[in-house]
Amino acid sequence: MKNLFDISGKVAIVTGGSRGIGAMIARGFVANGVKTYITARREAELRETEQALSQLGECIAMPADLSGLAGVNAFADAVLEREDALHILVNNAGATWGAAIDEFPEQGWDRTMDLNVKSIFFLTQRLLPALRAAGTAADPARVINIGSINGITHPHMENYAYSASKAAVHQLTRHLGADLAPQHINVNAIAPGFFPSKMTSHLMAHEEALAAGIPRRRVGSAEDAAGTAIYLCARASAWLCGQVLVLDGGMVANAG
Repeated sequence: MKNLFDISGKVAIVTGGSRGIGAMIARGFVANGVKTYITARREAELRETEQALSQLGECIAMPADLSGLAGVNAFADAVLEREDALHILVNNAGATWGAAIDEFPEQGWDRTMDLNVKSIFFLTQRLLPALRAAGTAADPARVINIGSINGITHPHMENYAYSASKAAVHQLTRHLGADLAPQHINVNAIAPGFFPSKMTSHLMAHEEALAAGIPRRRVGSAEDAAGTAIYLCARASAWLCGQVLVLDGGMVANAG
């Protein structure tokens, strides 16, 4: 029963790893001995995160735009040139769009769906050979998809494509979880509530009022995000697959 949460020596990818929850998870991995590749579209920001995390361990930045298949394939090719086996893939890169229902544009819908759902499926598909090479019956390879509580309950925001995309991520997780488990690849999802990030910056300006509506009376922390991801990648969760872990301080449970 020792070392149930040991992930040292593994190789991981965290998409959208330059900031927000992606950077929180990447930091947790690097600090716990995981060779971690991070990717994002904005190279300067990505390099800053790489430099900071490299003080803790091995972190490698690989800029990529995953919003289209060309970018997904280029990134996958670059990773597979470096690594034959991949223990962990965190599909975190995402986008949102807000507009009134009468004005919601096709551009916003497609951009959100392409990055939040399409890229997850096709990046996972391309990296399956490396995930299969890393996984064993005792310690499967892991895929973690980042969903959202907005895909579970009404978000009370005009982010129609985002909430629909995250519900799709949760269902895709269940589907892939069942199909890939026999291949020693466990697929699970995290559905976060409110964490500090660029996507929630307009809400974090009212953090105190926001926290008052959360049963745990605070927003999510880096330790919350990293700890949940570490659990999903360690021996402790080897029999967990196709599940969506709600990480929200009790908000969904309190929604009634």
